[in-house]
Amino acid sequence: MPLPFLLCIVLLCLASGSVQARTVYRCVQGNTVSMATAPEPGSRCTPKEIDDSAVQAPNLWGNMGVFSGTLYEREQDGRLVYSTRNLPGSTVYLKFTVATPPGEPAHEGLGRVGAAQLAPHARQFKAAAKATGVDDAWLRAIAHAESNFDEAAVSPKGAQGVMQLMPETARDYGVVDPLSAAQSIDGGARHMRALLRRYNGDRVLAAAAYNAGIGAVTRYKGVPPYAETLAYVDKVMALYARYREAMGIRTEVPAR
Repeated sequence: MPLPFLLCIVLLCLASGSVQARTVYRCVQGNTVSMATAPEPGSRCTPKEIDDSAVQAPNLWGNMGVFSGTLYEREQDGRLVYSTRNLPGSTVYLKFTVATPPGEPAHEGLGRVGAAQLAPHARQFKAAAKATGVDDAWLRAIAHAESNFDEAAVSPKGAQGVMQLMPETARDYGVVDPLSAAQSIDGGARHMRALLRRYNGDRVLAAAAYNAGIGAVTRYKGVPPYAETLAYVDKVMALYARYREAMGIRTEVPAR
């Protein structure tokens, strides 16, 4: 079993929750990421409810390559909790090595994983990020994966423009000309904002829904097991890391 999933399963076994689902927290402090069975003091923690019957536990780390770490045990609020961050009062519970997705699989979409491109439609991305609050680097990663920034791109399935909006999605967001870079980026950013809100900021699920649709994510209770969608999510996460680095934003790394 891939180790990111194995570690997640260990955390699930230690986490409290109903018989059907348990909660693991993805906690961010500065640019460091940890997994925990309870919110960590001093960190920004996002709960991730995972169905006990899931065929495959999700990778909650992101795209961080291969790294080794430690799962710690400590007492918090009168009960034992577990975290991969070494907080005061912690003792070592187990050591682990995680191989997170490399993010380089081929994808049938129009974009290809490559170097970050900051020049295409820079003004439009900046405006859309300011208007919607969606990370500029994240919008660029989506556009890169979808169209390689080509405003005239049309996919075999009918998606159009820089953000490869399907006709019904374009209509939902008032995009009159889907081949207009400004309209496509604005509509795509508003669609992504809605997805991020729907999934409580979970970029993996938002990317999966952008690719496969909300219905598929709901049906599979997570990332759909479609080869194209799995490859797409890995690609977008890899590109997001590259755009953050190119824009001078500190890349997230595992907590120690």
